[in-house]
Amino acid sequence: MLPEKLSTDITSLGFNEDRLVIVIEVVVGDDGFIQTSDIYRACVRNQAKLAYNSVAAWLEGGAAPAAVATVPGLDENLRLQDKAAQRMKDRRQVHGALTFESLEARPIFDGDVLRGLETEKPNRAKDLIADFMIAANGATARYLSSRKFASLRRVVRTPKRWDRIVEIAQQHGFKLPNEPDPRPLNEFLVKQKAADPLRFPDLSLSVIKLMGPGEYVADCPGDTAPPGHFGLAVGDYTHSTAPNRRYPDIITQRLLKAALAGQPSPYGNDNLASLAKHCTEEEDAAKKVERQVGKSAAALLLESRIGERFDVIVTGTSAKGTWVRLLDPPVEGKLVQGSEGIDVGNRICVQLMHTDVERGFIDFKRAN
Repeated sequence: MLPEKLSTDITSLGFNEDRLVIVIEVVVGDDGFIQTSDIYRACVRNQAKLAYNSVAAWLEGGAAPAAVATVPGLDENLRLQDKAAQRMKDRRQVHGALTFESLEARPIFDGDVLRGLETEKPNRAKDLIADFMIAANGATARYLSSRKFASLRRVVRTPKRWDRIVEIAQQHGFKLPNEPDPRPLNEFLVKQKAADPLRFPDLSLSVIKLMGPGEYVADCPGDTAPPGHFGLAVGDYTHSTAPNRRYPDIITQRLLKAALAGQPSPYGNDNLASLAKHCTEEEDAAKKVERQVGKSAAALLLESRIGERFDVIVTGTSAKGTWVRLLDPPVEGKLVQGSEGIDVGNRICVQLMHTDVERGFIDFKRAN
């Protein structure tokens, strides 16, 4: 999105480098509630270069990464952060934040040769950062609102296909209310994660698809409050933590800088609403490109397996067609024959009929 010098250097928290930043500071109580928050400009220096997997292994009882020992007090600080993150997550889940686990597969190449698809799994260190980003984005939204600034909010609306989510829960012996409610939905998800962890990512994918996509909206002073983020069970939420890779975050940073300096907003209400719509459309377009690259890699991986049968889960149904995802490898394709009477969340057996690497097509028919 930005020139390489900016995105990989000046705006990146490089190890042992001074960087100008906007600090979003939150004080978290033992009960997981954010007691106070503040936002200010500062200069920071990254004292240690840490990796998600090694920190996660350490937090779960393994050996500490070598970098942790190089900074006095870092081990204690990280454990305190982990404790605060888990308390915040627990509090959100009480209010209905949803528990998901998705299988994100990315192509692995050896030079120009595709070797396979690698699945990225969540871990405790990634969860820590995610929980802090949620807290920071909420604090940012509330700060701008307190300054009577319009802001760009990230929302996930109430699921339009709640009836299908209810049906899926019933198939697992769990009753959800007729009206959308994130609390019992999360209770169902937590129960299923414990009962069937191997298949839980498939259930997560079904519910995520039925919830619908996120979008950006403008929240202007005096207007009706936006709907909030159904999946996170938060009402005040923006995107502010990645200005070197997301344009909505740059917009929010510009708003914050103006508010901190006591200057008027750099965006009018109509302008911000137009930008919200534009960012949503461009995000959708970017995701289509990402999916296309992933589909082409998957088609290349499967082109030698024409005629084989696979167990799949139905991930999408619309006027444009029906889509299914293989359990192993976790790739998605189109069901071109035998889609009658099935819906999102159904598990069926299919046969691979055709692949087209250039177009990213993977076509299946339902197997008897």
